[in-house]
Amino acid sequence: MRFYLLLAVMAVVTYLVRMVPFVAFRKKISSAFVSSFLYYVPYAVLGAMTVPAVFYSTGSALSAAVGFGCCLVPAFMGKSLITVALTASTAALAAEGIMALIK
Repeated sequence: MRFYLLLAVMAVVTYLVRMVPFVAFRKKISSAFVSSFLYYVPYAVLGAMTVPAVFYSTGSALSAAVGFGCCLVPAFMGKSLITVALTASTAALAAEGIMALIK
């Protein structure tokens, strides 16, 4: 019984989060500030969720920082997501290997 109650609460909350913007913004948004703010919100949220997780993705923060630092170069050069991800993964793996050799 408790499971179905929690499932119903979760369904209502999820529905409300998706429904409220449609009800609140019936007309076209004419404010340039609000429009640009809403345009960048998904990128800001994605960055806020992804960047901290990067530093806990490997065995040490040092190798994660190396991978993150190396992925910035192709990212700012406009390379594809797969290129950026492979660069970060390769750099983090190499850093982990070097750190294992040093120990």
